[in-house]
Amino acid sequence: MRIRQTIIGATTTLAAALGLLAGAPAATAAATIPAGPTGPTAPAVPLLPHSAAAAATTGPICWFGACYDYVNGRQITDAGGATVRMLVADPAIKPGDTDSHSLQELALQSSDQKSTVEIGWTVDLGLNGDLRPHLFVYHWVDGAESCYNGCGFVQVSHSAKAGMALPTGSAARFSIQNVAGDWWVFYNEQAVGYFPGSLWQGKYTRAQMISTFGEVAHASGSTCEQMGDGRQGTAHGSGWIDDFHLLDATDRSNLTVTATSPALYSAGHLTPTSFHLGGPGTGPC
Repeated sequence: MRIRQTIIGATTTLAAALGLLAGAPAATAAATIPAGPTGPTAPAVPLLPHSAAAAATTGPICWFGACYDYVNGRQITDAGGATVRMLVADPAIKPGDTDSHSLQELALQSSDQKSTVEIGWTVDLGLNGDLRPHLFVYHWVDGAESCYNGCGFVQVSHSAKAGMALPTGSAARFSIQNVAGDWWVFYNEQAVGYFPGSLWQGKYTRAQMISTFGEVAHASGSTCEQMGDGRQGTAHGSGWIDDFHLLDATDRSNLTVTATSPALYSAGHLTPTSFHLGGPGTGPC
């Protein structure tokens, strides 16, 4: 995700789509809410690392005027959705810093990594005005940024709302699924809302790159933001992502996990559908 999303507008295409959606009757949207996805029971824009960069273990990825560290689980496949559970933590970031953040998310991308749908939780003082974890959604269209919790996103739930604070220490399920051409996002199997397929002119209906990861964003130099609950992913009691499953896919779920700065933020307890993650960075700011 980009380090401080200050974009309050959108491209002409996104603005037009938003205007059309704003005029749609609420009853119409409510009538099309799908049931939450049920994955198999068997075996700061959010700025996703490029697949090549994600494999690096040489330090943070610095671009767009900031630096990012990741512990990233990824699968190349072809799917209509994915679902995962995560621990919602309250990682510490630099006091008063409105540019840094720490988050965990699930993201679905096109094969060229230019179209993306994302859902997760983030601790971001500049975005949310506090240091609590908040639910967020985000999307990219043909490599173009948008904005958090808007820019064409259609909110349908009255109780699970993009931007709301989440209970720290809870285990929550985050899911994304394409339904009739629209990308729906779910929190604890409740439909939060959807990104209309028209945002991508109907050209993005399936994902080829599925990622679920922890991310910290910080200024160049010191990396004192925590990931997860601040414990290394190899440690007992660290943050975690588990029960990852593909939806509408023929492949078996099988994550490959990498870390950009494993001495600062590490992964541990790896399985094909889960891993622990976290770390303190260089320590308290």
